Amino acid sequence: MGRLGRDPAAALARGYAERATAAGRSLGLGPVEILEVEARKPGKPAEAEALRAAIGADPAYLIACDEHGGAHGSRAFADRIGRLRDSGERRLVFLIGGADGLDPALLSEARETLAFGPQTWPHALARAMLSEQVYRAVTILAGSPYHRD
Repeated sequence: MGRLGRDPAAALARGYAERATAAGRSLGLGPVEILEVEARKPGKPAEAEALRAAIGADPAYLIACDEHGGAHGSRAFADRIGRLRDSGERRLVFLIGGADGLDPALLSEARETLAFGPQTWPHALARAMLSEQVYRAVTILAGSPYHRD
């Protein structure tokens, strides 16, 4: 939700998305895109409507970023993305809602939920952290050495 802007966190998120796209091509992953939406009215239902419009009609596997979601280490996150790809999921969509979280109806449409831990993170940093983890997952799936193994 909101504008990605030109701040350092936005540049970081875009950079990781570009790197994940380049590294993921040969693995059948990507492109990685960061889509921004702006609701026409305030409130979670309007935000959900804007997010649904951005997702479009193409089938997508929705993963909602939510404080009550599951937290995964980087290796487990990479393995999950690999399993989804291998099971035929061609489009993963990660949803980051507004300051009050996602609309309950949209949250219930998600196939999974993902938490960034118990802390509260600004949206700009959540985008950057998610983009970095997607890039890290791609490099792990590509067989690059992972320093935590």
